[in-house]
Amino acid sequence: MIRASRAVVAVAAVAAMACRLAVSAAEPPADEISAWIGQLGASQFARREAASKRLLAAGLPAVEPLALAIQGGDLEVASRGIEILRDLLDDQEAGPAAESALEDCADRDVVAARVAESALAFHRQGRGAVARSRLEALGAVFRDHPAAVAAGVDVEIGRDWKGTGDDLRELTWLTRLERLAFHGVPLDEQGLAVVSRLRSLRDVELFGTGLGDEAVAALGAKLPDVQIEVRRGGKLGVGSLAFGGRCEIQTVEPGSAADQAGVRPGDVVLAVDGAAVADFDALTARVAGRGPGERVRLSVARLDRRPGGDAERLELDVRLDAW
Repeated sequence: MIRASRAVVAVAAVAAMACRLAVSAAEPPADEISAWIGQLGASQFARREAASKRLLAAGLPAVEPLALAIQGGDLEVASRGIEILRDLLDDQEAGPAAESALEDCADRDVVAARVAESALAFHRQGRGAVARSRLEALGAVFRDHPAAVAAGVDVEIGRDWKGTGDDLRELTWLTRLERLAFHGVPLDEQGLAVVSRLRSLRDVELFGTGLGDEAVAALGAKLPDVQIEVRRGGKLGVGSLAFGGRCEIQTVEPGSAADQAGVRPGDVVLAVDGAAVADFDALTARVAGRGPGERVRLSVARLDRRPGGDAERLELDVRLDAW
């Protein structure tokens, strides 16, 4: 009986300790956070340091009050507040809110705007290198623009992609991203939301992503200055270097649908399923509306390279590949 009582007491003591630990780890009250923010401008260095550490430990609940304090005009409070938000950028829970708060501060005409802008730029530069490494490890292909032209970068996410919609969030750290291509990779709402936040983009290719017209239109509304090219998924496998003029095929991808159907470099495409095409853009537009596995009939003119040779008109049946 005595042993049982002692066991009950021990269990109660453990439960009480667990309760105290849970309370200590709970979100700090708003008045405590406010008091710590007030101490960021204290005359004693020790009090300022202690307040900074407590706010950093508080995490997400401290972000919004800190953002308001930064706009108050006190340079000491603002500088320390920005330092705390900068340190929270790597926090999984508080990071997005801290980034948003710093962006808002940088856009405002406040005393610490330049400090906030510098903090964001420095963090993104380092974080961007990490993001690129992670994306490349997952199969994304990076193409840097020549230094003499621009400092931008293009990213293609195709069949080698092994990541998820959550992994696409790494794209938001690429500050020089100008062209983003999805080739044969399904995009869900999560992935589409990431793309809509990429303000540095100029061009987006959505080939075989499974997105409907409504989703593409919504993306266009969020990125009005971005050129968005959509293809259902059918791939012909040809290229052209000509700008305007007739639809002359310059390159044929080995093993592609066009290659297997007998299309050759130098062929001029005259029509698709009987509908005339004036140039390579017209050919691309017609194929873009077809899905993988669908068949199209290409009418092509093939020039006889022998002296005095005439052009031969051919009808080629093509079964489209998938991106």
